[in-house]
Amino acid sequence: MDRFIRRADPRTLSVRDLLEARDQYHVHIANLPTVIGTAMGRYRIRLDDPNYADEHAEQTGKELGPRTLDNSNFRPWSWPCVLVFVTEWLDRKTLSRHPELAVPPVLYLPDGRQVRTCPVLVQRRVANLPPADTALYAADKFGPNFQVHVADQGATRMGVASAIVEDGACAFALVSRHVTSGTEPGAPVFALPRGKKVGIGHITLRSVDALPLADIYPGFAGRDTRLTLDAALVKLDSIGSTNSQYLGVGGFGPVIDLSSDKMSLNLIGCPLFTELPGGIRTEGCVHGLFYRHASVGGVDALAEFLIGPRRPGQTVQTRPGDSGAVWFWDEVADRAAKDQGAAPPVNFRPLAVQWGGHGFGALHSNRATEFALATGFSSLCKALNVELVEDWRSGQSRYWGKVGHYNIGYAACFALQTAKAKAVFKANATAIGVSDEDITAGKLPGATQTSKFIALADVPDLVWRSTRGKDKANHFADMDEPGRGPAFQGRTLIQLWQQDPASRDPQVWDQFYSSIDPARKPAHRGALPFRVAELYKVMVQAAAAKQLDAYVCAAGVLAHYIGDACQPLHVSQLHHGQPDDADDDKVHAVYEDDMLNQAADEVVVGVKQRVGAAVKRPLFTGPMAAADAVVQLMRRTIEELPPEEVLEVYRRVHGRGQSAAMWAALGERTMNRMADGALTLATVWQSAWKEGKGEQNFTAAACKLPVPTVRLKKLYDTKGFAESHWLHEMTLAGLA
Repeated sequence: MDRFIRRADPRTLSVRDLLEARDQYHVHIANLPTVIGTAMGRYRIRLDDPNYADEHAEQTGKELGPRTLDNSNFRPWSWPCVLVFVTEWLDRKTLSRHPELAVPPVLYLPDGRQVRTCPVLVQRRVANLPPADTALYAADKFGPNFQVHVADQGATRMGVASAIVEDGACAFALVSRHVTSGTEPGAPVFALPRGKKVGIGHITLRSVDALPLADIYPGFAGRDTRLTLDAALVKLDSIGSTNSQYLGVGGFGPVIDLSSDKMSLNLIGCPLFTELPGGIRTEGCVHGLFYRHASVGGVDALAEFLIGPRRPGQTVQTRPGDSGAVWFWDEVADRAAKDQGAAPPVNFRPLAVQWGGHGFGALHSNRATEFALATGFSSLCKALNVELVEDWRSGQSRYWGKVGHYNIGYAACFALQTAKAKAVFKANATAIGVSDEDITAGKLPGATQTSKFIALADVPDLVWRSTRGKDKANHFADMDEPGRGPAFQGRTLIQLWQQDPASRDPQVWDQFYSSIDPARKPAHRGALPFRVAELYKVMVQAAAAKQLDAYVCAAGVLAHYIGDACQPLHVSQLHHGQPDDADDDKVHAVYEDDMLNQAADEVVVGVKQRVGAAVKRPLFTGPMAAADAVVQLMRRTIEELPPEEVLEVYRRVHGRGQSAAMWAALGERTMNRMADGALTLATVWQSAWKEGKGEQNFTAAACKLPVPTVRLKKLYDTKGFAESHWLHEMTLAGLA
């Protein structure tokens, strides 16, 4: 008869199912006198239970006694369940006399789904932990993982700066709301780089305490429940004196983007780590989701993540004052546990931001097992409408800012030479770049949620920088660096390219870099012109094969690299100032980010006028001709705007007014360079279109239709599309 009865397999239950079951039984469970909290998780098996070692072990029926945090853990075969934390363990004898006190072992949903509960005996820690110590920092630039201090009512509140975030117009430090709560907007926030009290920014009105669960996770059941977010934004006083890297960890990887569709029980057991101020590395893992940690006035407060120790008997070190610490996915440990090797990622990906902690005592134990309460990083970004700055000072030392890349890509879309090519790029202009209006308004895309489409001109920075390690060397070439040895005799790459046609070979360039430093890593052997040749070849092949989506996608990402070629610090050995002078390190960021951002309105008008007034350039044939066009762009860039002059102007003014002073001295020539880049880009596009017979292969109607961004995203997310290579892997034969 079982064949005709619906019995949902409990192993297939989702987070959504568990939340629905808890919601259905909420009144009953919450009113049990022993229950102090619930969470979504996986069944915790006692360490002495035969099932802990063997999924298929037979049950003896023996009463195993209280289940505690110390004597139990979840296993790969643990069923999805609702964890129920209780302060008293009721044995079978007691339950037989008082069944009304029992936690229901199974929660039945109307459609037949059955959700198990898993009671765990705990005791709330009574005594507060001592607060975190004030940390001493050797770093002289404020950034994430610095303690921040707010003075209010004769006392000082302390928390941790989680990250640097931006909303397209301004940059902020993300901190916990309870650190700034009650303080007047505009009040200063301080940090202590090198032990000196320094103002880093001012409190804003933008903060969030808690929101209904459905606001962050639409469709998740939760009557009268609010997800604790506890976050606020501090507007930074100076971008130039801020580092976006997480102290002790390094550059952020892409945020782990969670949603109603992505949140799953696979997160249970996910290994995490954080680095607390003072260099205290703390490891843990996810024990529960949507932990109900408080109930006030009939409204339940939920913590998105309950983070505890990785192994029974351990604890998570967390203290008052650590609010704001970021928990990163420990990919190294995760890969090792799955026998996938332990190669570390380039940057670690943030999952959650800590805002509080709980201590649970176990039976007959004088110590408490500490848990961190945290909110998903992507939830905070969604609630505050901001995006993470992943690695904006160190990792982007060779990249134009967003204004430059998007403006060059957009301007080039209106400089094509034939009717159908004009139609293609007009139709796809906002998929390649960002409109003048949006650039002026500061509405620039970011990469906090990589599930969304990113305008193509910055895909190499915002997407491929974290997914394609070999793309790093494609953004630059130090064209003014002299080579060594008898083969190169002090000549630069520009000189070699102009004087010796045989030097126009990626293998010769690789030998050139080896002549300077045989141990120079592949990531530091710039290959920009050859990357342009690769993409030119992709465009020609796509046009010839009548694949308009591939042609547009390759053309759009090409905008990034040619945009790099007209930035003087991208094509010079002085990209970061003089190598032996640390005071110059910020020149690249100030020139390409700060200077252009504050002059965005002038940039869009100036570049547009220059491109519109320019004479169209001759077309060419072949990938290496495209590489030559870019090298000539690099040459013109260095001649009109010498990198040494950019550095000299940067040194004239420090502090406030530096960006404006640089714009006054360099702005006109910078717009000349950007317009030259846009015109070069349009010429490369048009040449590839002609060589691939685009005018013949596509109808006028097809050219006027924009390529759906979902198709473009699928292409740039495919590793094999326009694949990136190190310089030493490229050959002339492969570029032909």
